[in-house]
Amino acid sequence: MQVCLFDIDGTLINTGGAGGSAMLAAIREEFGASGPLFDIPAAGRTDRAISLDVFTAYDLPFSELSFRQFLDCYLRLLPLHLKEREPQGQILPGMPETLDALSQRDDIVLGLLTGNFREAAYLKLQHYKMHHHFDFGGFGDKYTHRNEVAKEALGHVLQRLGRDFDPSDIWVIGDTPADVECARAIGANVVAVATGIYSVEELEPSDPDFLFEDFSDLNRFLKLLDL
Repeated sequence: MQVCLFDIDGTLINTGGAGGSAMLAAIREEFGASGPLFDIPAAGRTDRAISLDVFTAYDLPFSELSFRQFLDCYLRLLPLHLKEREPQGQILPGMPETLDALSQRDDIVLGLLTGNFREAAYLKLQHYKMHHHFDFGGFGDKYTHRNEVAKEALGHVLQRLGRDFDPSDIWVIGDTPADVECARAIGANVVAVATGIYSVEELEPSDPDFLFEDFSDLNRFLKLLDL
Protein backbone atom coordinates (compact mmCIF):
# COMPACT_ATOMS: atom_id res chain seq x y z
CA MET A 1 0.00 0.00 0.00
CA GLN A 2 1.19 3.50 -0.87
CA VAL A 3 -0.21 6.91 0.06
CA CYS A 4 -0.21 10.00 -2.16
CA LEU A 5 -0.66 13.31 -0.31
CA PHE A 6 -1.45 16.19 -2.65
CA ASP A 7 -1.05 19.90 -2.13
CA ILE A 8 -3.87 21.96 -3.67
CA ASP A 9 -2.96 25.47 -4.85
CA GLY A 10 -0.33 25.41 -7.57
CA THR A 11 -0.39 21.61 -7.65
CA LEU A 12 -3.94 20.46 -8.37
CA ILE A 13 -5.50 23.80 -9.26
CA ASN A 14 -4.85 27.48 -9.78
CA THR A 15 -7.77 29.52 -8.43
CA GLY A 16 -6.63 32.77 -10.02
CA GLY A 17 -6.03 34.33 -6.63
CA ALA A 18 -9.51 33.62 -5.23
CA GLY A 19 -8.20 32.75 -1.78
CA GLY A 20 -6.25 35.97 -1.36
CA SER A 21 -9.04 38.16 -2.66
CA ALA A 22 -11.57 36.45 -0.36
CA MET A 23 -9.28 36.98 2.64
CA LEU A 24 -8.91 40.67 1.82
CA ALA A 25 -12.68 41.03 1.39
CA ALA A 26 -13.28 39.29 4.71
CA ILE A 27 -10.87 41.48 6.67
CA ARG A 28 -12.49 44.57 5.18
CA GLU A 29 -16.05 43.41 5.72
CA GLU A 30 -15.60 42.23 9.31
CA PHE A 31 -13.19 44.84 10.66
CA GLY A 32 -13.51 47.82 8.33
CA ALA A 33 -9.88 47.56 7.26
CA SER A 34 -8.90 49.82 4.40
CA GLY A 35 -5.87 50.43 2.25
CA PRO A 36 -4.05 48.41 -0.37
CA LEU A 37 -3.57 44.67 -0.49
CA PHE A 38 -0.29 44.01 1.26
CA ASP A 39 2.25 41.76 -0.43
CA ILE A 40 1.91 38.84 1.95
CA PRO A 41 3.59 35.65 0.69
CA ALA A 42 1.24 32.69 0.42
CA ALA A 43 2.93 29.90 -1.56
CA GLY A 44 3.84 26.96 0.65
CA ARG A 45 2.44 28.60 3.80
CA THR A 46 -0.55 27.74 5.95
CA ASP A 47 -3.75 29.76 5.91
CA ARG A 48 -3.39 30.34 9.63
CA ALA A 49 0.06 31.89 9.15
CA ILE A 50 -1.20 34.01 6.25
CA SER A 51 -4.18 35.15 8.33
CA LEU A 52 -1.91 36.21 11.19
CA ASP A 53 0.10 38.29 8.72
CA VAL A 54 -3.10 39.88 7.41
CA PHE A 55 -4.12 40.92 10.92
CA THR A 56 -0.64 42.35 11.52
CA ALA A 57 -0.53 44.17 8.18
CA TYR A 58 -3.79 45.95 8.94
CA ASP A 59 -2.83 46.57 12.57
CA LEU A 60 -5.79 44.59 13.89
CA PRO A 61 -5.83 42.88 17.30
CA PHE A 62 -5.75 39.11 16.97
CA SER A 63 -7.61 36.72 19.25
CA GLU A 64 -9.25 33.37 18.73
CA LEU A 65 -12.60 35.19 18.69
CA SER A 66 -11.54 37.69 16.02
CA PHE A 67 -9.88 34.90 14.05
CA ARG A 68 -13.12 32.88 14.12
CA GLN A 69 -15.05 35.94 12.97
CA PHE A 70 -12.61 36.42 10.08
CA LEU A 71 -12.62 32.72 9.19
CA ASP A 72 -16.40 32.44 9.07
CA CYS A 73 -16.57 35.44 6.73
CA TYR A 74 -13.74 34.11 4.55
CA LEU A 75 -15.42 30.74 4.14
CA ARG A 76 -18.70 32.44 3.24
CA LEU A 77 -17.02 34.65 0.62
CA LEU A 78 -14.64 32.10 -0.88
CA PRO A 79 -17.17 30.40 -3.20
CA LEU A 80 -18.13 33.81 -4.60
CA HIS A 81 -14.51 34.66 -5.31
CA LEU A 82 -13.87 31.27 -6.87
CA LYS A 83 -16.74 32.00 -9.24
CA GLU A 84 -15.49 35.52 -9.99
CA ARG A 85 -11.96 34.28 -10.72
CA GLU A 86 -13.02 31.49 -13.08
CA PRO A 87 -11.49 33.17 -16.14
CA GLN A 88 -8.06 33.02 -14.46
CA GLY A 89 -8.59 29.74 -12.58
CA GLN A 90 -7.84 26.31 -13.96
CA ILE A 91 -7.26 22.67 -13.15
CA LEU A 92 -3.57 22.09 -13.70
CA PRO A 93 -2.30 19.83 -16.51
CA GLY A 94 -2.85 16.12 -16.09
CA MET A 95 -4.36 16.27 -12.62
CA PRO A 96 -7.88 14.99 -13.40
CA GLU A 97 -6.42 12.00 -15.24
CA THR A 98 -3.88 11.38 -12.49
CA LEU A 99 -6.48 11.41 -9.72
CA ASP A 100 -8.87 9.24 -11.71
CA ALA A 101 -6.15 6.66 -12.37
CA LEU A 102 -4.96 6.61 -8.75
CA SER A 103 -8.50 6.34 -7.38
CA GLN A 104 -9.05 3.18 -9.41
CA ARG A 105 -6.14 1.39 -7.77
CA ASP A 106 -6.72 -0.60 -4.59
CA ASP A 107 -3.07 -0.28 -3.57
CA ILE A 108 -3.16 3.57 -3.44
CA VAL A 109 -4.68 5.82 -0.79
CA LEU A 110 -5.22 9.48 -1.66
CA GLY A 111 -5.05 12.31 0.85
CA LEU A 112 -4.32 16.01 1.13
CA LEU A 113 -1.36 17.86 2.57
CA THR A 114 -2.26 21.51 2.21
CA GLY A 115 -1.86 24.80 3.96
CA ASN A 116 -5.53 25.58 3.31
CA PHE A 117 -8.06 25.64 6.09
CA ARG A 118 -9.85 22.31 5.92
CA GLU A 119 -13.19 23.77 4.86
CA ALA A 120 -11.52 26.10 2.36
CA ALA A 121 -9.66 23.14 0.85
CA TYR A 122 -12.89 21.31 0.15
CA LEU A 123 -14.64 24.44 -1.12
CA LYS A 124 -11.87 24.88 -3.68
CA LEU A 125 -11.90 21.22 -4.68
CA GLN A 126 -15.69 21.16 -4.90
CA HIS A 127 -15.60 24.17 -7.21
CA TYR A 128 -13.31 22.27 -9.56
CA LYS A 129 -15.15 18.95 -9.03
CA MET A 130 -12.15 17.15 -7.50
CA HIS A 131 -13.31 16.79 -3.89
CA HIS A 132 -14.58 13.22 -4.22
CA HIS A 133 -11.03 11.90 -4.42
CA PHE A 134 -10.12 12.99 -0.88
CA ASP A 135 -11.57 12.25 2.55
CA PHE A 136 -8.63 12.97 4.86
CA GLY A 137 -5.39 14.90 5.13
CA GLY A 138 -3.43 17.58 6.93
CA PHE A 139 -4.68 21.17 6.88
CA GLY A 140 -3.65 24.69 7.89
CA ASP A 141 -6.33 25.41 10.52
CA LYS A 142 -4.12 25.07 13.61
CA TYR A 143 -0.53 25.35 12.47
CA THR A 144 1.67 28.15 11.19
CA HIS A 145 4.38 25.80 9.90
CA ARG A 146 3.82 23.32 7.11
CA ASN A 147 5.93 20.63 8.79
CA GLU A 148 3.29 20.42 11.51
CA VAL A 149 0.62 19.98 8.86
CA ALA A 150 2.65 17.09 7.43
CA LYS A 151 2.82 15.47 10.86
CA GLU A 152 -0.94 15.83 11.18
CA ALA A 153 -1.40 14.14 7.80
CA LEU A 154 1.00 11.36 8.82
CA GLY A 155 -1.02 10.79 11.99
CA HIS A 156 -4.16 10.27 9.93
CA VAL A 157 -2.31 7.88 7.62
CA LEU A 158 -1.12 5.81 10.59
CA GLN A 159 -4.62 5.73 12.08
CA ARG A 160 -6.00 4.49 8.79
CA LEU A 161 -3.32 1.99 7.81
CA GLY A 162 -1.81 0.96 11.11
CA ARG A 163 1.06 2.17 13.25
CA ASP A 164 3.51 -0.11 11.46
CA PHE A 165 2.94 1.65 8.13
CA ASP A 166 6.26 2.86 6.73
CA PRO A 167 6.37 6.62 5.92
CA SER A 168 8.74 5.78 3.07
CA ASP A 169 5.63 4.50 1.27
CA ILE A 170 4.15 8.01 1.35
CA TRP A 171 4.47 10.36 -1.62
CA VAL A 172 4.02 14.10 -1.12
CA ILE A 173 3.19 16.01 -4.29
CA GLY A 174 3.58 19.79 -4.17
CA ASP A 175 4.82 22.87 -5.99
CA THR A 176 7.01 24.69 -3.44
CA PRO A 177 10.24 24.11 -1.49
CA ALA A 178 8.05 24.01 1.63
CA ASP A 179 6.35 20.89 0.25
CA VAL A 180 9.75 19.24 -0.11
CA GLU A 181 10.77 20.28 3.40
CA CYS A 182 7.60 18.99 5.04
CA ALA A 183 7.87 15.67 3.20
CA ARG A 184 11.38 15.25 4.60
CA ALA A 185 10.04 16.06 8.08
CA ILE A 186 7.92 12.89 8.01
CA GLY A 187 10.31 10.65 6.04
CA ALA A 188 8.20 10.67 2.89
CA ASN A 189 9.12 10.70 -0.79
CA VAL A 190 8.41 13.92 -2.64
CA VAL A 191 7.57 14.91 -6.20
CA ALA A 192 7.89 18.63 -6.86
CA VAL A 193 5.94 20.03 -9.79
CA ALA A 194 6.63 23.39 -11.42
CA THR A 195 3.00 24.42 -11.95
CA GLY A 196 2.96 27.05 -9.18
CA ILE A 197 5.10 30.16 -8.81
CA TYR A 198 8.39 28.22 -8.69
CA SER A 199 10.11 27.12 -11.89
CA VAL A 200 11.96 23.85 -12.31
CA GLU A 201 15.24 25.73 -11.80
CA GLU A 202 13.94 27.31 -8.60
CA LEU A 203 12.72 23.99 -7.22
CA GLU A 204 15.92 22.06 -7.95
CA PRO A 205 17.90 23.37 -4.91
CA SER A 206 15.25 21.96 -2.55
CA ASP A 207 16.33 18.50 -3.79
CA PRO A 208 13.03 16.68 -4.31
CA ASP A 209 13.20 12.99 -5.20
CA PHE A 210 11.63 13.77 -8.55
CA LEU A 211 10.90 17.04 -10.31
CA PHE A 212 8.19 17.39 -12.96
CA GLU A 213 7.38 20.27 -15.26
CA ASP A 214 3.74 19.21 -14.88
CA PHE A 215 1.66 16.02 -14.68
CA SER A 216 0.64 15.91 -18.34
CA ASP A 217 2.55 12.60 -18.72
CA LEU A 218 0.40 10.41 -16.48
CA ASN A 219 2.50 7.28 -16.90
CA ARG A 220 5.61 8.99 -15.56
CA PHE A 221 4.17 9.26 -12.06
CA LEU A 222 2.45 5.87 -12.18
CA LYS A 223 5.80 4.25 -12.96
CA LEU A 224 7.29 5.80 -9.82
CA LEU A 225 4.62 4.16 -7.68
CA ASP A 226 5.45 0.79 -9.21
CA LEU A 227 9.19 0.98 -8.49
